[in-house]
Amino acid sequence: MLTAEDGFFAKVVTYNKLVDKGVLDAVMAELDGVPGFTLRALLIQKGLITERQAERIDGLLAAQGARPSAPAAEPASGAPAGEAPSVAPAGEDSLRHPVDRLLKFMCDVKASDLHLSAGNRPMVRVDGDMRVIEGAPSRDDAQNVKLLDPILPQRNREEFARRNDTDFAYELVGQGRFRVNVFRDRRGVGAVFRLIPSRVLTVEDLGLPEAVRRFCDLPKGLVLVTGPTGSGKSTTLAAMIDHINRTEKCHIITIEDPIEFTHENRLCLVNQRELGQHTDGFKDALRAALREDPDIVLVGEMRDLETTATAIETAETGHLVFGTLHTSTASSTVDRMIDQFPAGQQAQIRTMLSNSLKGVVSQTLLKRRGGGRVAALEILVVTPGIAHNIREGKTHQVPSAIQTGGRLGMVELNASLLKLVVDGVVEPREAFDAALDKQEFLQRLEAAGVAHGIDPGAEAEEAAGRRR
Repeated sequence: MLTAEDGFFAKVVTYNKLVDKGVLDAVMAELDGVPGFTLRALLIQKGLITERQAERIDGLLAAQGARPSAPAAEPASGAPAGEAPSVAPAGEDSLRHPVDRLLKFMCDVKASDLHLSAGNRPMVRVDGDMRVIEGAPSRDDAQNVKLLDPILPQRNREEFARRNDTDFAYELVGQGRFRVNVFRDRRGVGAVFRLIPSRVLTVEDLGLPEAVRRFCDLPKGLVLVTGPTGSGKSTTLAAMIDHINRTEKCHIITIEDPIEFTHENRLCLVNQRELGQHTDGFKDALRAALREDPDIVLVGEMRDLETTATAIETAETGHLVFGTLHTSTASSTVDRMIDQFPAGQQAQIRTMLSNSLKGVVSQTLLKRRGGGRVAALEILVVTPGIAHNIREGKTHQVPSAIQTGGRLGMVELNASLLKLVVDGVVEPREAFDAALDKQEFLQRLEAAGVAHGIDPGAEAEEAAGRRR
């Protein structure tokens, strides 16, 4: 029978990817038939981990009080000494690193981000607004280095030394995972921690429209989720992958920088790969994915021409590909993809995109009345007519097609914003600020009989003053 120590050992080796989960499951099953053996001993005997790695996990056990005589806590991964473990123990009494208390506070106040900046007090973002952590002292460069060093993996320590910034994931068990960016600016070292909830929100939790759910049922093609940084793209994509994982029997490969939401196998086999740790880049991982028998591939970010081209090719070869871009509307997404390519290739890319692109979900986050945030969505479902417009370079006609495509689940951003206002979810001013065509949105508000108190003339003068 597995002991609590075996269970902790299994969690650490799995999270730090020292042993493949399938192999670990087989070893744990074998352990039941080997009386007196621990999982630690069996993994060492089979050569799956080293004595040194086992001693480092012993350190984590000691930090939790599970083995008082064990040596002091050390990294759990196979990296050189000095690398911090990726998993922090749960519980107020066992917060191992000083930064853990700030992260726990961040979770307690339901903040989305924690900001550490040299020469400033720590700040959190709550419901979109930046707030100073009251009572927290200002931190200088040396204090930030001391705070961050224990959790910085060796690989990222080396990258930071070369580039002055680095990304990695960190987990505080019982609270959640965090996407971390450490950077250097004119004042010194700083960092931003983005909370990734420990539970993947479902499509039902997010209230995603039926049109978005139908994208999950496609046999092949390219589906893009777009929006500015911090607009919830990762949350929406995680919900879509979770929906497929619960309803289909297929093979999913995700390529992320870093891995944010983790997906356990349900009906699907899910392999999650992280840049820097499991692959050198999106392009390389995408090409490798074609030899890994995937049904669905998620590309965390289509950030360069080669990745974009490979993603389109992957979709054309009979796979369903999900990706993200930092664009604000569906029509601008199509233009952005095409404009990445040299002029001589754009006609070919238009043709490929017209065949492979199946849908675009563009989203922006707004403050919800009463607290929290909510997403406004613009949804494009690619029909034969829209595919023709893409192929012929007539993307300026896409907004009109969205307007008339309501029966297919298409919706404009302004229509989505208006619905949130009419339903009492957001304030008119909040929706107005998010609208791209503000004059048209004001006309919609007035046609719907919504009192808004927004003076379009004053808004135009204020905008002109900002431009000057």
